[in-house]
Amino acid sequence: MLPFLAQRAALGEALLNLLLYLSIFIPFLALAWTLYYHVTRTHIPPGISQGAKLHVMTLFGNLMFGLALFLEKVGICHKYVIWRLVMNGILPREDSKLIIKDLLFDGIPVRIYWPKASPARNGRGMLYLHGGAGLFGSIRAYERVCRYIARESDTVVVSVEFRLAPEHRHPVPLLDCCTAAIHFLKNAKEYGVDPNRIAIGGDSSGGTFAAVVCQELVTRVDLPRMRAQIMVYPFLQAVDFNLPSHQQNRSVPMLFRKRAIQFGFAYLTGKTINVEGILENAHVPRDMWVKYRKWISADNLPEEFKARGYVSKVPVSFSQKLYELVKPAFDPRFSPLLAEDAIICQLPETFILTCEHDVLRDDGLLYKKRLEDNGVPVTWHHVQDGFHGVAIFIDYVLLEFPGTRDCMEHVAQFLKGL
Repeated sequence: MLPFLAQRAALGEALLNLLLYLSIFIPFLALAWTLYYHVTRTHIPPGISQGAKLHVMTLFGNLMFGLALFLEKVGICHKYVIWRLVMNGILPREDSKLIIKDLLFDGIPVRIYWPKASPARNGRGMLYLHGGAGLFGSIRAYERVCRYIARESDTVVVSVEFRLAPEHRHPVPLLDCCTAAIHFLKNAKEYGVDPNRIAIGGDSSGGTFAAVVCQELVTRVDLPRMRAQIMVYPFLQAVDFNLPSHQQNRSVPMLFRKRAIQFGFAYLTGKTINVEGILENAHVPRDMWVKYRKWISADNLPEEFKARGYVSKVPVSFSQKLYELVKPAFDPRFSPLLAEDAIICQLPETFILTCEHDVLRDDGLLYKKRLEDNGVPVTWHHVQDGFHGVAIFIDYVLLEFPGTRDCMEHVAQFLKGL
């Protein structure tokens, strides 16, 4: 028995040594991969203020991105679990200037922020839809954003906790947003809000959802009309992924071009797909190019936005298989820029914010033109040193960028004018 026990002891010691080795090797490997990815894939233009800080934050983000992929590969947890935890960030302290309550709007969780300085009355309201590609993000992640808007614009803000893909793929998150919007419009007075002074808005995919909800409800005669829509660097079309901003900002954090497309189609299809052909626009039939050329083209952009380098590209050979896989992407409920003029012309006053160093910049510029061509009043603010995601750092003190406060101040100022 003694040799057997000795063998077991030796095996146990070997396993412990292996675990110790892995505990050292895996973090080292993750850090090495992160540094390699950052050096080879990331470009932070000199036009972005505090670029060194963005470098550090991007390194951390890529480390979490890689860790999430590793944990999914070894079967510990889904990658979205890690990404959602990271995006949730750190909860802020209590805000003495706001009353905050968690409620349900027809079954949809919401958090309402009332400014204490204003007694219950028929004031302004805003339905806020958070970003995160419909895959991550939450009320908690956008706590600071919604507090800032409520406090600085004297507006009752309703933040919506819609369900997320891939567990609840498109259009479930969007339908949750519609449900919350309809409830708010119908019952606004219960929350001290004038039903005719409600805006809907959001950033990134939240801006997308805001645009779609506005389009969905604009013909509803049984509901009060939305007073305004607010879109902060929104995604608005899945036709052309080679516009100037896609080329110029393809490697600029916080949203790389390829990752943006991967996230978008993961939300749409509920699974991870190969997007190489989509990057070259192989998913678009020729007749669609002809139809949508009048709305989605670099020709519709001011020349100043092509100055940093733009090469007009001919789409590669059309892939029927790829088209069938992503066909729902051409529905206006996913690509609101593709809505017909009969809908666009009925939309309310609009605020659009774009950032120069954002892969989605040109979506906002093209929607701005479509709205203006259809007689819709548009207030546009362009953050010259901004990048995608810059607004979410509001009130994070050291993590704020100059463009952060610039974004949020203009959103609050627009709301004050409603």
